[in-house]
Amino acid sequence: MKKNVLTALTAALIASALGSAGAANVPVKLQLKWFPQAQFAGFFVAQAKGFYKAEGLDVTLLPIGDQSPIQTVATGAADFGTTWITDLLTARQQGLPVVHIAQLFQKSGYTLVSLKSSNLTDPKGFAGKRVGVWPSGNEYPAVALLKKYGLTTSLDSTVANPSVQAVTYPFDPSLVFPDKVDLVSAMTYNEIDQIVGLGYSLDKLKIFNTSDYGVNLLEDLMFTTQKTLDTKNFKNSGMSGQEVAAKLVRATIKGWNYAVANQKEAVQTVLVNCGNTCKGSGTRASAAGHQTWQMTEVAKLYRAGQTLKGNAGLLDRATYDANVKQLMELGILKTAPSAGAVNYKVWEMATGKKAK
Repeated sequence: MKKNVLTALTAALIASALGSAGAANVPVKLQLKWFPQAQFAGFFVAQAKGFYKAEGLDVTLLPIGDQSPIQTVATGAADFGTTWITDLLTARQQGLPVVHIAQLFQKSGYTLVSLKSSNLTDPKGFAGKRVGVWPSGNEYPAVALLKKYGLTTSLDSTVANPSVQAVTYPFDPSLVFPDKVDLVSAMTYNEIDQIVGLGYSLDKLKIFNTSDYGVNLLEDLMFTTQKTLDTKNFKNSGMSGQEVAAKLVRATIKGWNYAVANQKEAVQTVLVNCGNTCKGSGTRASAAGHQTWQMTEVAKLYRAGQTLKGNAGLLDRATYDANVKQLMELGILKTAPSAGAVNYKVWEMATGKKAK
């Protein structure tokens, strides 16, 4: 009898050990805001270095193109996503229960670019001009800058005679600049290099960084839905949605820290994951060259604000409040977001620190 009990107990322990050893990592779908490129270097590095697997996660990084990641996550097609602060807050205003869980870029990289020969020197001179903007919520920084200087745009259907003609185009500046628009939207880490590749060297360009004019609307962040955070047993993993979110954020921050400290290696990791979308334009078409430019510039956006204080991934409360205040003053937000718009608990769980 004792022998049978010991045999059964031994078999149970072995089965348990084998079950634990063979336990699958928790599947997680993370929606990127664009195609694979160095803008998302930290995610690709975290995946390549096994940082996600070390947290027990099997992360799939989903490219999206010119659609909104908000919709993908809100409908459940992805569990988590990356987007910009204005996109997230306007989506909540429309009734979508999306929640901010980590702030990766601590400074805005959004600019409007014109030729110096146009003699534009400040935003007041944009009146009567054509401004190229992107769709799907990516136009908000330009709209905010224009509204701050008392300018209306053709994007507002309630305005009979807008002072600025907005030209929406699908992200490639060569389609509109400089023939069809006087100013074009450009991220410091992407389209500026593309414009240079089209034959317009930096000394021929006037670059208006919106942050220099008091419009520092934060960009790349991580978010999910309240439903995901409230889930008690995320995909039968035995962990809550909030616990999975914390693991994802922790591994992602580790990936970003590594990418910024090892930029050449990070670029090579990115190049493995992207095709034509990694290339620049014209004389700057080299994928390696364009992604090296991009990695250098996104590192500047990551290494700012709270990151410099040792709090990578933390949404600075003062900056957030300033963003909300500005969006409300401009009429982009009708009411202040509820406290649930930002979940600091996930960042605290991920880092072991207290959000201040």
